[in-house]
Amino acid sequence: MNALSNQQISRSAYRIVMLVLLAVLFLAVNLFSNIVFRSARIDLTENRLYTLSEGTNEVVAKIEEPITLRFFYSERLANDYPRIRTYAGHVRDLLQEIRNRSDGQLRLEVIEPEPFSEQEDLAMSLGLKGAPTAQGDIIYFGLVGTNSVDGLEAIPFFTDEREQYLEYDIARMIQNLSRPARPVLGIVTNLPLDTGTGGLMSAMRGESLPFMIYEELRDRFELEYLEQQFKAVPSKIDVLMVAHPRELDEATLYAVDQFVMRGGRVLAFIDPHSEVSLTAGPDGQPIRGYTEASNLEPLLKSWGVDYDPTKIVGDRGLAQRVQTGLDARRQESDYVIWLAVPRANVDADDIVTADVMRLNLGTVGALAPSANATTQFTPLVRSSDDAKLYDLDYVKSGPRPDDLLRRFEPTGESYVIAARLSGPVASAFDGPPGAGASAEDDDAAPRSATDPAPHLARSEGDANIILFADSDIFDDRFWVQTQSYLGERVAQPIADNASFIVSAIDNLMGSNELISLRARAKIDRPFTVVDELRRTAERRFLAEQEALERRISETERRLTELQTQGPADAGLHDGATAEAHVENEIQIFRAELLDSRKKLRDVQRNLRREIDGLGARLRFINVGLIPLLIAVVATGAAIVRYRRRKARVEKGA
Repeated sequence: MNALSNQQISRSAYRIVMLVLLAVLFLAVNLFSNIVFRSARIDLTENRLYTLSEGTNEVVAKIEEPITLRFFYSERLANDYPRIRTYAGHVRDLLQEIRNRSDGQLRLEVIEPEPFSEQEDLAMSLGLKGAPTAQGDIIYFGLVGTNSVDGLEAIPFFTDEREQYLEYDIARMIQNLSRPARPVLGIVTNLPLDTGTGGLMSAMRGESLPFMIYEELRDRFELEYLEQQFKAVPSKIDVLMVAHPRELDEATLYAVDQFVMRGGRVLAFIDPHSEVSLTAGPDGQPIRGYTEASNLEPLLKSWGVDYDPTKIVGDRGLAQRVQTGLDARRQESDYVIWLAVPRANVDADDIVTADVMRLNLGTVGALAPSANATTQFTPLVRSSDDAKLYDLDYVKSGPRPDDLLRRFEPTGESYVIAARLSGPVASAFDGPPGAGASAEDDDAAPRSATDPAPHLARSEGDANIILFADSDIFDDRFWVQTQSYLGERVAQPIADNASFIVSAIDNLMGSNELISLRARAKIDRPFTVVDELRRTAERRFLAEQEALERRISETERRLTELQTQGPADAGLHDGATAEAHVENEIQIFRAELLDSRKKLRDVQRNLRREIDGLGARLRFINVGLIPLLIAVVATGAAIVRYRRRKARVEKGA
């Protein structure tokens, strides 16, 4: 008896000790995991939404001076807006992930600006924009970054339209703040960007103004104009914009070629027929020394592009409407060589064209990937397939819009107007051009004399080039309307020409990985099952509603007949009988009305019931199913254990 009692006490003590040890083990494992695995994360989302791209990691790793990010978010006010609340959670998670990768170089502050508080004043002073609510409150949802030299970048408000580019926008902000000085844009052009169509003398007399795009570029970058004859691109230039230049000599082409070989990024605009260059100035004549057409052979060949400078794209589907005035009844006509390119004809997944809704272009050329190209040719802007190629000589003869239409025979082919070129590039030259290549031009503009660098036959890394077959994209007439207000020029864009150019330069200023960053999937995932339930219920609801309206209409018509026609016309000869019949019809109408409304309520109730049932099932699967399975397994294990112990006792007995 004592032995049995001692054995039971021993088992009880054993269980208590085991429970204590399990509790200690549980606490130790939690403490260990909190210390060791604090920074460990597993991204199980389908599109890797919380995994930073290599480009972002590279940008963060290059931060040399501390950067502060202030995330302004009116969390309390946004509780009634699920879309903003979900998006804000994604933004905050992404910012925290970037901060964790920055090795302490990135500080993150999350600020909830209360109405009429100092935080709200700070948000407004930093350029953030608030979204008003129906209750009159202001929701702030933006980001401000600052560096140690008073540099400031801001995202005024995170909008749904930019959700796919959230990581890119934040990485670009960090990259801009990590630079001590503004990036340098080198410009090679014969377009009158800084003087307007009147040229320098006209600009000095105040008769001509710079193009609006020039103002945009000057605000964002340090501009470095290069003479159109040079032997090397200065090393301080981050991106080289070659915009419809004069015909470049071999030495200058070689300089551009080697700039690309050494990893330089190029944004190039060529044009078979530049209307902006031919625009008359105040004196009625184009600028002296204008360039009617531009080409970059042999660079295009080495970049893997075929381009025919004698062809111009005509597009009936994208033709702009122009004033003709030739017919009193037909003042406007389609001008098939002036294109209004909509969003459907640009690559919406590319960062550069992500915000482009419309581009207005004139007399554009066509690009195509060449055979055996080493580069990857990615179209950014396309014509429609209701297009054809006109001969340049015919276009230069000045045909009227109707003449162009009469000769229009679509080929069914969509022509590429702009493309991104990436990948390895072979040099277009076997070596530096001889001294004779530029000797004949020695009396022209002075060259930038620099020590020649060793010739590179192949690019050191992947090239990054954006090529556009049009120069009229710069012309104010095509994309902006300007007005004078208190002595200042106020721009009202009618197309996204400037947005494209600035985005392209901004993109090429980034790292290679950042340049190749594409749009990500949105975090918002539709409830397809719920939507289908709702659509089905709505179809039933509409069918019931339609039937109800027909019944109501029919009953009203019948009542009207009874009330306006005499009892004889209604087939009733007795007044009392007619009155009773009308009353009976009214009762029937009310009964039918009540019945129909009840059915409509049933449809709506069933819809909510089905959605609630679906939600309950999902909650049960997410919350209750796993504990239930564990309980079932534990119960089964306990039963098995009990039977084994019972069997051992019986065997011992």
